[in-house]
Amino acid sequence: MSTWQVLAPGMQTTVQDRGRHGWRHLGVARAGAMEPAGLAMANRLVGNDEGEAGLEMTLQGPRLRLPTACRIALTGAAMPAWWNDTPLPMGRPLDLPAGELKLGAVREGLRTWLAVAGGLHVPVVLGSRSTDLRGGFGGVAGRALCAGDRLPIGARRSLAPAARQPVFPGWWIDLDDPWTADRHVLRYVPSAHAAAPALALQGWRTHPDSNRQGLRLAGTGLPADLADGVSEPVAVGTLQLPPDGQPILLLADAQTVGGYPRLGHVIACDLGRAAQLRPGEPVHFEPVTPAHAHALALEHAHRLARLRLAIAQRLQA
Repeated sequence: MSTWQVLAPGMQTTVQDRGRHGWRHLGVARAGAMEPAGLAMANRLVGNDEGEAGLEMTLQGPRLRLPTACRIALTGAAMPAWWNDTPLPMGRPLDLPAGELKLGAVREGLRTWLAVAGGLHVPVVLGSRSTDLRGGFGGVAGRALCAGDRLPIGARRSLAPAARQPVFPGWWIDLDDPWTADRHVLRYVPSAHAAAPALALQGWRTHPDSNRQGLRLAGTGLPADLADGVSEPVAVGTLQLPPDGQPILLLADAQTVGGYPRLGHVIACDLGRAAQLRPGEPVHFEPVTPAHAHALALEHAHRLARLRLAIAQRLQA
């Protein structure tokens, strides 16, 4: 088993997979990649099952020492990457000789995912290798990577004899959906709360005090009920309304119950957009019906299915 060494950790680099499912009744968050489809397609590009663990990198990527040849793929926000001093592209399988992999800073968007053939084989906790930053478990000691950490790589199919330089194909995949609207628009199914329609009547900006638990929004406050709320179940995508009237969109590390009123739920296929919003960026909300949300989910699933088929055909060519 090969082991990568972390030379520099980046801003917030964590080990993630598709997350922990089936534990919310015990208060365990989902965790996992902020955009599961991004990591899933990176895994497909290197020949992994979609559930293998990879790296989620935020704003600034890490620097890694690769002791042996490997195959990687990068998806998500465009993050500059180099093997030694050779630039590497996104969205395709990259066969790398032993050397140093350096990831730079993204200029647009927020998060990038890295998959490696064989997956990252950190210990499995409650059925997942994902890092739960709030709970402090999973991944590497339940935290973001630090310099000196070591990342074991799982067994993989043998690669072709290693070249002296990176080898990659001329084709690539594009995860951006050409039929979607502005990436700053989040569609949601409103709740019965009186303030839910007003969410779409004004513009918002992402607050710097946001994280993997929730995207805080700043704008003209909505009327909020100051009475103590009864704790109710919440999920990834729930829109909460705190007493200050500034909504919070719950994300991958969200708690399982909450007492704030619920304004509605951002549709699943738009949560990837939310994962890429930087502090201070504008956000607009667009209400949709449950039927429309279901149709959009099917359209998104069909697009991912077409990408899976296209990747499989290219890898077999």
